[in-house]
Amino acid sequence: MKPFLSIFFIVTLIFTLGGCSKGSTEDAAASSVQPDQPLHDNATSSVKTAAPATPAKPKAPKAGNRDAERPSVKAIFQIPEGTPLNVTLIDALSSKTNKSGDVFLATLAEPIIVHGDTVLARGVKLQGRVLEAEGSGRVKGRAKMSLALTNVLDGQKEYPISTSAHSVEAESTKKRDAGIIGGAAGIGAAIGAIAGGGKGAAEGALIGGAAGTGGVLVTKGKEVEFEPETKLKFTLDKSAGLPKIAAKSF
Repeated sequence: MKPFLSIFFIVTLIFTLGGCSKGSTEDAAASSVQPDQPLHDNATSSVKTAAPATPAKPKAPKAGNRDAERPSVKAIFQIPEGTPLNVTLIDALSSKTNKSGDVFLATLAEPIIVHGDTVLARGVKLQGRVLEAEGSGRVKGRAKMSLALTNVLDGQKEYPISTSAHSVEAESTKKRDAGIIGGAAGIGAAIGAIAGGGKGAAEGALIGGAAGTGGVLVTKGKEVEFEPETKLKFTLDKSAGLPKIAAKSF
């Protein structure tokens, strides 16, 4: 009986060990084989979604560019009252043909310098106005003309200025008139002397003098005339704020 029990125990032990070994092998195989995963999951995990593009920020303009875009502002210089303005006339003027309110042009003959800066260059164009113009009379009065500068010109721009008047009166004709009267009287006296002696000479002188006076009355005096290129001098009677102006070709 004992040998039989021993054999039975051995056989049972073998089957028991075999079953455990098979179970371990199946578990190992099961653990080593994983179920298939969908392909798109791998693709999703391997491919990252691209982030939306960030719009580029505009570059801030450089300080130099901002300065270039700004309109240039000319510095203003104060030309003091009493500054002389020596000019050369462009237009001809005459008390016989011009009248009050007429405009004339001139150029600066000498530059205007303020604290070492040439504000108005030689040749800068200026505009003026005839303040008064009176032709010579036949009976009395001499011709006269009065001028003033009103604007400094810079291309299409005009800068107002105020100057003292430049006034001129024609020369007196008294000496010439006396010569005409005296000459006529002398001629009359000579004619009277020939005609009637001493008394005739006196009467002839009176008649000749009267004729000479009539000649003066119908003869006009001298006119005030300025030819182109005439040099004139004006003086600022008020200070003027002006930018630097260079001479231009007109």
